[in-house]
Amino acid sequence: MTRTLPGTLSLRLDGRAVAEYVWRPQLPAEVSPRPYLHPVRTLGGTEVTELMPDDHLHHLGVSVAVADVDGANFWGGRTFVRGRGSVHLPNHGVQRHHDWTNRTSGDLTHELRWIGPEGNDLLRERRSIAARAVGAQAWALDFEFALTNVTAGPLTFASPATNGRSGAGYGGFFWRARRGHQRIHVLGPSRTGERHLHGRRSPWLALTGSSTDPWTLVFVAVASAHRGDMWFVRSRDYAGVGSSLAWDQPLVVAAGGRVHRRIVTVVADGRLRSGQAAELAGAVLAGTEAG
Repeated sequence: MTRTLPGTLSLRLDGRAVAEYVWRPQLPAEVSPRPYLHPVRTLGGTEVTELMPDDHLHHLGVSVAVADVDGANFWGGRTFVRGRGSVHLPNHGVQRHHDWTNRTSGDLTHELRWIGPEGNDLLRERRSIAARAVGAQAWALDFEFALTNVTAGPLTFASPATNGRSGAGYGGFFWRARRGHQRIHVLGPSRTGERHLHGRRSPWLALTGSSTDPWTLVFVAVASAHRGDMWFVRSRDYAGVGSSLAWDQPLVVAAGGRVHRRIVTVVADGRLRSGQAAELAGAVLAGTEAG
């Protein structure tokens, strides 16, 4: 595999670098340090992620981030506390690489430790990331993770919404998309727009950016067991999409229990219409279920 910066690997498809995976980041504690993908690019070379933007320094391209795991902040930034609002707390956790189990140019699998602010392991994660061929103008990022509770008791996954901030049910897979000064459109199977798709269940959801280098991202939740997760969507103040583990109710995981999710994101050049996005999402679902 071609190496770039220390602690970074290039994800390649047909010899072309489509993403950089920073698996050993050097970051301040306040952003909840964790591995991330940035930049992610279309086949035409357009970047479709942002890293540590001024509005949210803790947004790290594509990552797994959870605002509250038994009080530990694995999202970064402030913590929402019922009755107090968003406050700065010394409760940030870190996701640390533990071991590689597969490392090729287009397919990465490794184990991670989720370490709480007191230095204790809360979760072990097995994460797989792969670049998949889709067509002449698109490719797919296949991102799968399984979190295992390694403590002696139950762990509670929560969000600002479950703690009292309505509509802020973020936490899980999260993609901070490139925005710049362009207008972002949100597409779904039957409706469009952030207000119609934020906090809703949908087999797929898409963002499009219309600029001199238009792009489209089609997010597909794979496997029926977790298509019930709500989508967290932002398109006006910034561009981002997440699949939420605890939208309006905490998720309690027993000791030794596991949380498993898989999101496949089609990364396409051009601004696709809803019908085109639906075709790509259908092809992703057909391909993964057949496999």
